Amino acid sequence: MNLVRVLPAALAALLLVLPNTIAADAKPVAEFALTDSAGKSWKLREQKNKATVVVFLDTVCPMSNGYLPALADLSKKFAEKGVGVVGVFPDSDATAKQLADHAKEYKIPFPLLLDETHAAVKALGAKNTPEAFILDETFAIRYRGRIDDGFSGRLKAKPVVTRQDLLIALDEVLAGKAVSVAGTKAFGCPIGEPAKKAAIAESAVTFHKDVLPVLQKHCQTCHRPGQVGPFALTNYKQASKWADSCLEEVKAKKMPPWKAEKNDLLGAGRSMPEEAIRVLEKWVEQGMPEGDAKDAPPPVKFPDGWTLGEPDLILEAPEETIVGANGRDLFRVVVFPTSLPEDRYIAAMEVKPGNPRIVHHTLQMIDTSGTARRLQADGQKKAKADDADHGPGYSVNMGWGFLPSPGNMLGGWAPGLLPKRLPEGIGQTLPKGADLCVQFHYHRTGKEEKDRTKIGIYFAKGPIAEKYRSIAATGLFTTIPAGNKAFQVETSWKLLDEVTVYRLVPHMHLLGKDIELRATFPGEKERVLIRIPEWDYNWQEQYELKEPLKVPKGTILKVHATFDNSGDNPNNPTSPPKAVRFGEQTTDEMCFVFLGIASKSPIWRILVPEGRLFKD
Repeated sequence: MNLVRVLPAALAALLLVLPNTIAADAKPVAEFALTDSAGKSWKLREQKNKATVVVFLDTVCPMSNGYLPALADLSKKFAEKGVGVVGVFPDSDATAKQLADHAKEYKIPFPLLLDETHAAVKALGAKNTPEAFILDETFAIRYRGRIDDGFSGRLKAKPVVTRQDLLIALDEVLAGKAVSVAGTKAFGCPIGEPAKKAAIAESAVTFHKDVLPVLQKHCQTCHRPGQVGPFALTNYKQASKWADSCLEEVKAKKMPPWKAEKNDLLGAGRSMPEEAIRVLEKWVEQGMPEGDAKDAPPPVKFPDGWTLGEPDLILEAPEETIVGANGRDLFRVVVFPTSLPEDRYIAAMEVKPGNPRIVHHTLQMIDTSGTARRLQADGQKKAKADDADHGPGYSVNMGWGFLPSPGNMLGGWAPGLLPKRLPEGIGQTLPKGADLCVQFHYHRTGKEEKDRTKIGIYFAKGPIAEKYRSIAATGLFTTIPAGNKAFQVETSWKLLDEVTVYRLVPHMHLLGKDIELRATFPGEKERVLIRIPEWDYNWQEQYELKEPLKVPKGTILKVHATFDNSGDNPNNPTSPPKAVRFGEQTTDEMCFVFLGIASKSPIWRILVPEGRLFKD
């Protein structure tokens, strides 16, 4: 059971903002000495500042790196007011050169310090990176915790930052006032104990023999150098450093990311089986023994080129997309003209990111209306030379900026999702002259990044007996009332002809909590086709069925979803909450389960509403 969900709102809030227990006359912290990136000694008591800001950081933690631009600005702004800022790296494997390179790469103006023995960690009681401390002239702690309230959990960014905790506390300290909120909970990457060599018993689970195969199979698709995973898990040092965090995530079923509840239609997906989780758990319990490198399996050879061979058509962005260093994640649509002189049929498609570190996922669709081209042209006209985000396309927050035809949906891509050819005789129409529109979800890394993605399209080779297309089982409503934390939507649809289902793509926005699609075949009991028990807009997937599913004429499809439009929802884009309508805009909501199907019938003759349509 998720206990936070059953706690009263006031108690839940206390979990995020700790009691103001740091007194103005608090005792000075113990002295500690560290080494900076130039190899010089740095001692706390030698700092002659009105206030010293100590921020614990990590070179690979995405939350830590994401805050570096804000910390750089703070350092410059307060330097003339007698404030010193330092970054402390509690990593026993970090080197002075790594810190110097990190400072150069991220343009960090303040000193970076090595804390191999955790002297500063112990003196201040740090738990995460990033975590900030303000020390006054006597070296007493006046504030500890988050930099701002931009996160509701580890890697869970909130739509809007409403409180700059570190800035407010620093202003109050310099003004000689008591700090109004002296302690907050810092979300980030946990600071673990330095790895120790563990004794190896005959029954011990070791890294090379037992753990590395698990990581290769379930983690390294994303968690390897240059990929979207925020840290690599390819060797012992990396795995032992992140072991506690990884175990916490896999036991909570947050990683590997696979949001669909297991059923016989979908299989296990990327979910890690219980026996693999137990291997990691035993390894951590036994002290993370390394074992003999001779027991290690050979490194995995990940595909370098196109998975299905050279595509028939390769589309490439006209120029690089520039993603700024900080801020909310970027959603940007790029239009790829196909320039085809005649209609073709798509059998498979592959997305090949130019910069896998920042491409979180994509959604694709076909546009024959020219709407996306017009939005792109308008976006380019409005672009300014100093925009942090720029390049081809136009920025959006949800979808494509307009409602596409369901029949033109092409599904999505996420790391680890491999392309799959449709069976012979089945293909999706790609009309002549059509545009392929791709919505990119970009991660920010704390520094400017560039991406130029390619799209590979494979055409059907023979005659087409059935057309592949997407149909939408829509959960219809008009308005989600402000403050409603469990708004229920349920809409039923009837199939007028037999179809074959190949894939399922649920879609909601930021207020979504859960969504499912159920089917009742004629004369049979209702069954679940797909269920997402904890919807997360940041982890949208295209779910392939293990085997194509024949769905007979007369089947009832029922889409059911729950939305949370209360102030307790950290993803709510408005504060205080406002009534939200069904629609395409940023502050609107949606409720779809797209079905990738093959059928001989025209799309408008496949699915019709059943019963009452709208939920008010």
